[in-house]
Amino acid sequence: MKKIIKKICLFLGKIFKLIDKIIITPIMKIFIKITDLFGSNNKTFERLFANKQFLIVVSLVLAFLVYLVVDANANSLVDKSAEILYSQPVNAIYNEEAYVVEGLPETVDVILIGRRSDIYLAKQTPGSEISVDLRELGVGTHRVSLKYRQNVSSVEYKLDPSSVTVIIYDKVSETREVTAEVLHRNNLDSKLDISNITLDKTEVTIKGSAKMLSEVAYVKALVDVDNLVSPTVGEMKLANNKLVAYNNKGEIVDVEILPETIDATLNITSTSKVVPVRVTPKGDIALGYAIESTSTNISSVTIYGDEEALKEIEYVPVEIDITNLSSDKEFTVNLEKPSGVRDMSDKTVNVKVKVGESTQKEFKNITIGMINKKDTLDVKGVGASNSTITVLVEGSKELLEDLDPSTIIATIDLSQYTTPGEYEVDVKVTGEDLRLSYSSKTKKIKVRITEK
Repeated sequence: MKKIIKKICLFLGKIFKLIDKIIITPIMKIFIKITDLFGSNNKTFERLFANKQFLIVVSLVLAFLVYLVVDANANSLVDKSAEILYSQPVNAIYNEEAYVVEGLPETVDVILIGRRSDIYLAKQTPGSEISVDLRELGVGTHRVSLKYRQNVSSVEYKLDPSSVTVIIYDKVSETREVTAEVLHRNNLDSKLDISNITLDKTEVTIKGSAKMLSEVAYVKALVDVDNLVSPTVGEMKLANNKLVAYNNKGEIVDVEILPETIDATLNITSTSKVVPVRVTPKGDIALGYAIESTSTNISSVTIYGDEEALKEIEYVPVEIDITNLSSDKEFTVNLEKPSGVRDMSDKTVNVKVKVGESTQKEFKNITIGMINKKDTLDVKGVGASNSTITVLVEGSKELLEDLDPSTIIATIDLSQYTTPGEYEVDVKVTGEDLRLSYSSKTKKIKVRITEK
């Protein structure tokens, strides 16, 4: 017992010495300096601060003031605070195989209220979850409350929203046809094309409420070209293509699709065709001049595209502006891809144009053809002069001498003449050689239209 008392006395003595060292002695030194400032005449002040008991009281007062300051700062750790956790996921508990739930938000906001230290702990503690238990509810409309589970009981919480109205439907299923939808097709090498896609399933099962299933217009397998690794000509397989259901407006319908993904086999081809380039002058050449000849650094290009589109393309036009041209000139022209063409072997062409003096030549007895005539009508020219015409061709002497009259085409357009009668119709003349200009000496002809 004596040993315990002795240890307590030693402990208290150490505490007193510590207070004396940390508080009393420093304050004593401060007061001595203060007395020095007042001079030797202020003996009352000196005696007062030389009293050890007085200094202890002053020290206690100062310690109390320090306590108040520290306590005021410490309140920021214990006073209540609030923090919002935004967009926290909601976990709905129900039989997903039998029911479909509408009206349940995917996320809610959580307001945590409590001491800052507790809130911090609550945020760091795993297992926090927002849930709604629908297992006891049947088909119909229900008002349900959301619950927030977290492991720090000293923290209060509020949910926004805290309750929602949900509609529970019976889950039904249907079988639907699935087709492929190609994504990022333009990212494929322009010389390649996808000619065919084969899916490993032609039908899939969609599940949801009867209302939702009635909105599904079609189901697509999204085949993304960007997922192909080093695409080349031949068959390539692409696995796990996502399935998506759409309504008749092209909007996604949120239904369950089984399976969720599907495999596809892509038949990649490279369809091409070699066609000539054809120089097409535009504008009016200078008066008295004509194009003697044109030459290009390439005579043909290889075009790549859809097979059906390539069938319709006979040449690639090369347009040059000859407005007021009166001397030889070389053009550099960017080739424009015809409709349906994805790529061409050449992108530019150089065209040399040789200019000479202009002359004219007449070509007689050019037969007039008819276009856009109704099948139920007969059309004949009134008089012998209205079945053939004379065409005036202007250009260089060399081109006119070599011109084949059969390449000159004269036509009348009957699209506006759909009833029997006699009409004067404009004559249009064209030619295969675009370096020459063509005009009919007869501008209109008279025709008689009758029923068959």
